[in-house]
Amino acid sequence: MEHPNTWSKDELLTYILLFVAHSDLDETKKEKDYILSRVDNEVYQRVQDKFEEDNDYQSIQNIIEAVKTHDYYRNDLADLFADIKLMAFADGEMDIMEKTIYNQLKKILQ
Repeated sequence: MEHPNTWSKDELLTYILLFVAHSDLDETKKEKDYILSRVDNEVYQRVQDKFEEDNDYQSIQNIIEAVKTHDYYRNDLADLFADIKLMAFADGEMDIMEKTIYNQLKKILQ
């Protein structure tokens, strides 16, 4: 995967959902299944490889840059945050770390 300014909407969504899923240091099978319900396996694998290379700071920077570069969510961040919330609840609960990341992303991206 190249630089965030070249990411497709599916790549960006996958990266953000992975970031939230890993916020508690444990991506559950249900969380992975939710992500795979939104994007195809090829996109997931490609983004997963990139995500594993990045630290938390790099991940935040990538998300900010990709969201600001593209018009994918310019008029409707509500859709993005609905996806994030659904993914966070995929394993039955939104734990404190996922909630913190959710709130931080809302502050950063709006």
